[in-house]
Amino acid sequence: MAAAAKDVLYIDVDDEITAVIEKVQDSKGKIVALVLPKRATVFQSIVNMKLLKRTADGANKNLVLITSEASLLPLAGAVGMHVAKTLQSKPSVPASPSLASDSPISVNEPGIEVGEPEDAPLDKTAPIGKLAGQPDEEVIEIDNDDLDEAKVSAVAATGSKKSFNKKLKIPNFEKFRTRLFLGGILGVVLITGLILAAFVMPKAIVTIKTDITDVSSTITVTSSPTVKEADIDNKVVPGLLKELKKSDSQKTPATGQKDLGEKAGGNITLALNDCSQSQVTVPAGTTVTSGNFNFITQVDATLQSVKFGNQCRNSDFKEVSTATVKVIAQNPGDSYNLSARNYSVAGIGNVSGSGSAMSGGVSKIVKVVSQQDVDTAKQKILDTINATANQDITNLLKDEGYFPITDTFAAKNPLVVPSPAVDSEAAEVTVNVTVSFTMAGAKKDVLTQILENDIKQHIDTAKQNILNNGLDTSSIRIEDKKASGETRFTLQTTAKAGVEQNENDIKQAVAGKKKGEVKSILLSHPGVKDVTVEYSPFWVSKAPKKQSKITVIFEQQNTSNE
Repeated sequence: MAAAAKDVLYIDVDDEITAVIEKVQDSKGKIVALVLPKRATVFQSIVNMKLLKRTADGANKNLVLITSEASLLPLAGAVGMHVAKTLQSKPSVPASPSLASDSPISVNEPGIEVGEPEDAPLDKTAPIGKLAGQPDEEVIEIDNDDLDEAKVSAVAATGSKKSFNKKLKIPNFEKFRTRLFLGGILGVVLITGLILAAFVMPKAIVTIKTDITDVSSTITVTSSPTVKEADIDNKVVPGLLKELKKSDSQKTPATGQKDLGEKAGGNITLALNDCSQSQVTVPAGTTVTSGNFNFITQVDATLQSVKFGNQCRNSDFKEVSTATVKVIAQNPGDSYNLSARNYSVAGIGNVSGSGSAMSGGVSKIVKVVSQQDVDTAKQKILDTINATANQDITNLLKDEGYFPITDTFAAKNPLVVPSPAVDSEAAEVTVNVTVSFTMAGAKKDVLTQILENDIKQHIDTAKQNILNNGLDTSSIRIEDKKASGETRFTLQTTAKAGVEQNENDIKQAVAGKKKGEVKSILLSHPGVKDVTVEYSPFWVSKAPKKQSKITVIFEQQNTSNE
């Protein structure tokens, strides 16, 4: 008779009873061997054992626990669960302890003999895991042909012993999880609130009223690139003439038109109309015109006048007073195919022309680059370059330690290169423009020294410091400038003198202090007239220790020194 279907399941130490039950239910075998790890706490509960046994019975499955833990044997025996130390050992139901508080559980399953666990080797010819006393068709047989005994031992070695309570009830895990989740959220909100209240929300505003004096200063300085050593007394400063080249390009459609067809041609007879000159030469290349149409003579023509006494007889001697020359139209196109007509001769008033019909002109209109196309692109490029050039060269001077004399800013004539050239056949043209800019600068540290020497003459240096020399907001008037970059200019500034306003030092001094301490510290500074301290929110009694949370405001009570 064929052996019953069997299955071997390995249980993880973290598996809950619900997961184990699902594995048993999903198993396809009638005989299911559960290989347990050591310290498998899920099996140290009599309630879990009962649930597992009931599930197996309901699914008509025979369960065998593969474990060597002695603490599990009484629980297995109490519910009638078969146990074997290894997959090769004979399964049996351990002895059942006395459980007065639990309902008795029948362990006498049909065809299964209850006995003591044994480790006696089996008959190699008998089915593995055969239970004594069962008919062949009810034999519990564990197929371990492909199982690794070391794997079973490793799984069993991952657990730990734990006592069990026979009175345990099945907990409501969903309710527990909900409470745990809500408690966690409440804890996070509480901690976040405490952090906000203690470290984020506290702020301090310190308002300091001081005496600030405006001091006007006017100095005339000479800056020259040829000066290497400063002359403070004579206000001569080393200078620099900075040059900046900027290039840009732009594509634009070609809008010009040109007729590249064939030019018309014909003959013109030139006639000398008077005898004011004995001989007139009409050179090749002379333009003859009829209305808006110009033709160019191709050969020289010499005309002689004929005079008898006071009479001009040119018309009677046309062989010398006239000449027929070939002409070609100035421009190609069929519009130059003209009928026979008279022509005027450019630059020679006493010679006239009579032309034959002109023919051979063919029109072929194409797009060409016009000068207007180039000029339009050039202007757009210059607008772009000029928009940033002044600031760019100013920054270059500052980076090199020079004070930019902005009124010396100048641009040289731009270099414009169209590609293709004007009058060339093309659908579009690329215009490249390069411009050179210059600006003079004065060595800033030397200029600052000269300026502050002048400011100190207008303040009481024993009571006041220069808070701002006004150089960055000064006005400049150019007195003289040379191509070499030498510049003489007048500098006008409004400086500020008073108590030194160092926000970082003040924040460091008042951090973590109460209002009284803050006022006492700041009022001890010369020139400080009054101090106002505000903390927020309402529960804050000290300035925050984090300096970024402290705002320092200076209120100036200005006076003016000329």
